Amino acid sequence: MAVRGEDDELELEEDLSSVSKRSSIADQEQGLLGGWKERDTEYGNDPAIATRKAWSWRIWLGIAATALLAVVISVGFVLSLSHGVKKAVTGVSGIQTNDYILDPAWDVNAPPRRREYTWTVRDQVHNPDGVYRPMMLVNNQFPGPLIEVNEGDTIVVHIDNQAVNATSIHWHGIYQNGTPHMDGTVGVTQCPIAPGGKFTYEFTVLGQSGTYWWHAHQGLQSSDGMHGPLIVHSQAEKKSPSIAYSTDRVLLVGDHYHELSSALLWQYLKPDMENVEPIPDSALLNGRTIRNCDDFPQRECDNSTAKVGRPTLDLAPDENHRLRIINVGAFAEFQVQIDEHPVAVIEVDGTDVVPINYHRININPGQRYSVVVNTNVSGADAFWLRARMITRCFKERSDTLQPDVYGIIRYNTASDELPTSTDWEEKLELECRDMNTTELKPVHAIEAPAKVDAFFHFRTNFEIGDWRLSRGVIDSSSWRPDARSPSLHRTIDGLAEANASFTPADTGTAFINDQAFHKPTELVLQTTGILTLDLLISNFDDGNHPMHLHGYKYFVLAQGHGYPPKLSILDGPTRENFQPLYDTLDLSNPLRRDTASVEGFGWILLRLVADNPGVWGLHCHLSWHTEAGLLMQVLTRADGLVGVGVPEASRALCGKEGVERGMGPRDEDYWDLAR
Repeated sequence: MAVRGEDDELELEEDLSSVSKRSSIADQEQGLLGGWKERDTEYGNDPAIATRKAWSWRIWLGIAATALLAVVISVGFVLSLSHGVKKAVTGVSGIQTNDYILDPAWDVNAPPRRREYTWTVRDQVHNPDGVYRPMMLVNNQFPGPLIEVNEGDTIVVHIDNQAVNATSIHWHGIYQNGTPHMDGTVGVTQCPIAPGGKFTYEFTVLGQSGTYWWHAHQGLQSSDGMHGPLIVHSQAEKKSPSIAYSTDRVLLVGDHYHELSSALLWQYLKPDMENVEPIPDSALLNGRTIRNCDDFPQRECDNSTAKVGRPTLDLAPDENHRLRIINVGAFAEFQVQIDEHPVAVIEVDGTDVVPINYHRININPGQRYSVVVNTNVSGADAFWLRARMITRCFKERSDTLQPDVYGIIRYNTASDELPTSTDWEEKLELECRDMNTTELKPVHAIEAPAKVDAFFHFRTNFEIGDWRLSRGVIDSSSWRPDARSPSLHRTIDGLAEANASFTPADTGTAFINDQAFHKPTELVLQTTGILTLDLLISNFDDGNHPMHLHGYKYFVLAQGHGYPPKLSILDGPTRENFQPLYDTLDLSNPLRRDTASVEGFGWILLRLVADNPGVWGLHCHLSWHTEAGLLMQVLTRADGLVGVGVPEASRALCGKEGVERGMGPRDEDYWDLAR
């Protein structure tokens, strides 16, 4: 951890002397922000609860005490970023923000083509809410560049990593059928792109359309700024029996931290932390909001710059408008609404659904909902767009957290008055869990297979093990990625060598492969042939786990709190014992998605047609939980990987110097702290 000297501090102050760092917030905003304090009064009112300032000092004292060790284990290499603070702050105006308004003239009938992008990853300092912090950005943009394609197009992204840490890019929700090595998951499908290295992702989008996104899959770099939308159009997009709309845009919502993720991760994984996830500082809409700099006297802050403020969505009156909402955050679930406007959900995680109106949309990290709003409310031409964190599942409280973020919907673009719209009367959600989607039915009806070839029950929880380290566990396995030997590479090589540990005795089987993989750190469910699997996940943790499966959509058959219905509470979690649950299932047209939540002390039943050859991560999309080990792998259609090669460019990544830079700390790096 670098500490700036006095000369550096003086220079930084001189560089910022011409900038007003303490712009006041309008009285109207102060009144608006008072709303969340009234509804969540436990923030800052309990003297037994640590304040945000105490939390921040605890992080930095912990980091300072282990600075040399932190550098050795690559917890983010904050040294290099800290040296860049002065230069980056003075040039921060060069960072581009994006409104993500999609082209209304986009040709969905265009023949398939290659769409190429060139991305440069750099370390930057930016102030999305006013407070400056180190970030990792693509092409100096926050949030990152939009990828917009048609189904059938080939996406080519050239990555030039000029950041201090290694990185990789995952294309969230994209099947990667035939290109599993392009999935971008460090330790599962690829090695990271080392600092100074280059790599090209190339894959064709087939058999899917809708709202997706891309994000870094190395450590928590997505939380540091490495994310953006990926939109796939289809020829049926405007012809489906959904609601016609005149405009189409993306709305990214997410939590925001003022500290670098590697510093927070180091503290989070320390002994005696007991899965106390870091609390966000702010919430962002399309990468921006505004904070009162007076609340952060210890930080460099300027809330008067052009990139800080509330996003404004200009929507013409008396028309339908599509909003593609994506939760790009690391931890917080949000409730999103537009005052006085019901919204019709028309898409869930890339699946078009029969429209149903809601007042609020609950959205967990990794999930996407497309909604259509009709701008037909009379008597006003400006309305609040509210996105509010569900804070009751945070394990600590912070008196400086601003859990709500506001945008402005305007009918009249000439007006600059703040809205006076009213909130919905319904009480806000208090539990972190999926919204009730049982009534959402896919437009393209597909019956879930009635015949199931294999049933697996998995238990997720957090356990405090050796050295007082709290780690995420799936069936006694806690994921530890290998940056130089991804599972996919080992699998393809093992099959090519006819290694018996990768080949089951019988075809058409599904089993936990504890021969080829080290189960305590790599839980791998392997299949051969095309099989239908039922995955029942029971959550014995008090936290919510949005479980994202790479390479697939699954059928969400049922989910609930407590225990699923069983014949006998004394017998084990077998398929036969869960017959009462199966008797209640409706297989006619269940929702298909790639990220669904198992709530705290709850369960979820997923049905998967395992037909995509590859090794795919199944993990909690709360980034802190993934880094704590809450990830397993699904190796499907192993027979389809026989004879498949790994491109030389992918293999070359594994031998580069610095691929471990930016990975989370190892357990053994904490042993001295636990003595």
